[in-house]
Order: sequence, then C-alpha cells, then structure tokens
Amino acid sequence: MVSKSKVSQLMRKEYRDFWLFISPWLIGFIAFSAGPIVAAIFISLTEWNILTSPKWIGLENFINLFRDKVFYTALINTAYYTAGSVTLGTILALIVAILLNQHLKGITIFRTLYFLPSVTAGVAVTILWLWIYNPEFGLANYFLSLVGIKGPQWLFDTRWALPALIIMSLWGIGSNMMIFLAALQNVPQELLEAAEIDGANIWRRFWHITIPMISPTIFLVLVMSTIGAFQTFMQPYVMTRGGPGNATMLYGLYIYFNAFQWWKMGYASALSWIMFIIVFVLTLIQFKLSKSWVYYETSEGR
Repeated sequence: MVSKSKVSQLMRKEYRDFWLFISPWLIGFIAFSAGPIVAAIFISLTEWNILTSPKWIGLENFINLFRDKVFYTALINTAYYTAGSVTLGTILALIVAILLNQHLKGITIFRTLYFLPSVTAGVAVTILWLWIYNPEFGLANYFLSLVGIKGPQWLFDTRWALPALIIMSLWGIGSNMMIFLAALQNVPQELLEAAEIDGANIWRRFWHITIPMISPTIFLVLVMSTIGAFQTFMQPYVMTRGGPGNATMLYGLYIYFNAFQWWKMGYASALSWIMFIIVFVLTLIQFKLSKSWVYYETSEGR
C-alpha cells in the first residue's frame, strides 16, 4: 500500500513537471501576447504616433470611433464578408468531405489535392486570384464568356469586389474539409446500418444520424471560421487596399491603416478592443445557441 507521503511526493513532482513543460508557452504568452494586450489598453486611451510621447486623452478615441463613417463601413463589410465566407465555406467543406469519404481507389490523391490550396503561401495565392479576376484576360470572365455571360469588373466594381473576396475565400476550405472528414469517419457505422435496415433513406440517415453526430465539429468550424474571418487582412490589403470606394475595407485592414499608415496608434488600439468585444460577444452567442442543436454523446436529455 502506497503511503500518503509517497503520494504527496508524486503529486508535487507532477505539479513541478507540469509547470516546467508549459513554461516555454507561458513565457511566450506573457512576452508576446499578455504584454501587448495590457499595452493596448493604455495606448487606446492616448494619442500616439510612435515618434512622440503618448498623450493621455482618456476615452476620446472611443468617442471619435463611433463618429467615424469608415468605422461603420468596415464593420458592415466585415459582417457581410464573415456571413458569406463562413456560411459558404462551411457548407462547401462539408460537401467535399462527404464526397472524399467514399471508399474508392485513389481517393487519398483527391484528398491531398483538395487540402493543398489551404497550405499554399497566402500572398502567392492572392496574386493568382488577381490574375483570375482580371476583367480583360482573367479566367473568371473567360469561363463566363463560354456560356454567353459578360463578366463583371470584379475587383474594380464596388458591387462585386467584396463578393469576389468571399468567392476567393472558398479556395482555403481544405483545412475545414479535413476536420469534417475526420468527424465523418468517426460516425458509428452500426447506427447508419441500423437506420438503413429500418428503411431510412440516405437523406434521413444523413440528417438524423450523421449531422447530429458531427454537430460538435460543425460548431467548432463555425466558431473558428468566424474568428478567422473577422481577422482577414492580407487578401484585401494585397488585392484592393480597401477599394474601390472602401468596398473592401475590412475591419482588420482599417486597423492596419490607422496604426501603420496614418500613425494613429491610439485610435488603432481602440478599434482593436472594439473588435475583441464584438468577436467575444459573437462567440458567446454561438455557444449559447449551440445548446439547441449541438449533440454530445455524453449529454443527458438529448
């Protein structure tokens, strides 16, 4: 029988090892995340252009923010982009995962091909899509012309610039596709077989068995995709710089312009904190709503 002192020594050793192993992450978090977060709180209450000392102005940045028309434009554009890219991206990733979940010869090649675009260098992909969207010789308008449709100006048209970015975002569904594929492969086959024996067609099996079983994964993808969409920066920066006419001025891009182009560090920090609050509230709402549709095997009463 192990003595209490021996158990206590083991617990202390485990406790020490725990802090030892997480110390690299902890040091990195304090130095590169926690420090800037605390600094951003102070900076958001100042007027600072980096070259001079910060000037304390209290809540003036936040007050000016709600008088800023471009702030509302960036917020609306980001909401539009997030709704479109997350909805279409999630649905398309799930459809592709279902297709790639078949037991066919050479299916692993197709899985690799669909996943590769999501790990391709971002700037290179963005430049590729600049060529695709070129109204004169781009592939998008070329394929539309084959069916007798005159293509739009895409990134040069205020009506099409943001939808073009949403369509482009579907290029990177590979990561979510792999997550869905792993979830689909963990759906108990005995449940699907039992439902088939009971006469359930493929649609009923999918809607009443597959979807509930992978609902935690769908929820994860929705939350992470929403956060990622709000942080979108590189694509509009490289492709449009927020134009034409602020049609693609997304929130992350507007923060960058204020901080590193117009040298309004205090204002940019205030914008960042508003973004944090918005994303935090949206995440809480998603968690609240998940109780009505996300199924966990250990949940009671569902």
